[in-house]
Amino acid sequence: MNKINVLLNGVGRIGKAILRISNEKNYFNIVAINELNTNINNIAYTINYDSTYGNIQDKYKVEDNFICNNINKIQILNENNMANIDYKALGIDIIIDASGAKIDIDILNNLEVKKVFLTHPNKNANINMILGVNDDLYNNEKIISTSSCNATALLPVIKIIDENFGIQFGDIATIHPLLNHQKTLDSSCIGSTNREVNCNFEFGRSSLQNIIPSKTTTIDACSLVLDHISHELISSNSFRVPTATVGAINVSLVLSKETSKDEIINLLKSCENNQKYKVLLNNFEPLVSSDFAKSEYTSIIDHRFTSIIKNRMLKLVLWYDNEWGYASKVVEIVNKLK
Repeated sequence: MNKINVLLNGVGRIGKAILRISNEKNYFNIVAINELNTNINNIAYTINYDSTYGNIQDKYKVEDNFICNNINKIQILNENNMANIDYKALGIDIIIDASGAKIDIDILNNLEVKKVFLTHPNKNANINMILGVNDDLYNNEKIISTSSCNATALLPVIKIIDENFGIQFGDIATIHPLLNHQKTLDSSCIGSTNREVNCNFEFGRSSLQNIIPSKTTTIDACSLVLDHISHELISSNSFRVPTATVGAINVSLVLSKETSKDEIINLLKSCENNQKYKVLLNNFEPLVSSDFAKSEYTSIIDHRFTSIIKNRMLKLVLWYDNEWGYASKVVEIVNKLK
């Protein structure tokens, strides 16, 4: 059976991780990359070398408007408008949009491809999907959102707890690594169209010198997958910290049914042992954030901090690689639905 051909739109942090993982998994062919960076030599360079995940051995070289190694020959495009790409001529079956840009859904629906995967939450997508949560509900939709790294980490665990004990209410705080839009030294404020913020003062502060409090769209993303997991049920906030990758989520939930720490741990162990994909992982070792870098597991429960107060208040700490872990789930979803 021939493998499907994929166009990767955007080769930033998530796009690069998707490319590297797809090369390892060999599920599909990435035959084209559409990237606003017009320096093809720099595109190859940024794929070959990475300060966080290391350098690849089989390095890409530039040949005309292609980057090539022993696995791939990838055509490089520089189109601002995705509607201008001739997908049929390129033999493209599927698009993975890792650009983070807001693209009109009508434009995506009219593209001559079978499916479009968006690596961000999108209320206008046909379905927002997280493995281990709602992937069984897929009904051949064309525009599929693969949600966010935070929601991908949180929601599989939240769903398990809610189905078994019920959640009356709760709170989460994400501890998130710095991102490219932040500043290395204090500067002017930063706007965010995704968060509908014209000028975020805190993100104009040095990302290397501060823990920066922020709002988070985690629960909003969760509600697009399971609509009852919303801000009416769970409050949230975030802290940006000066690390390169691996986030954590501090979770506090008041449950409808009484339970115990042992019951929670045994339930999550059972779920780990019976899962189809690498989603849940139970950790009991004295580890730190860098120990979880490049993990494909996206909901790593650190049971050193699991506790139950008065039989109903549950405390959990989750770890997740916000780049590699999330990108691995994007690749798995594409492979599942292709």
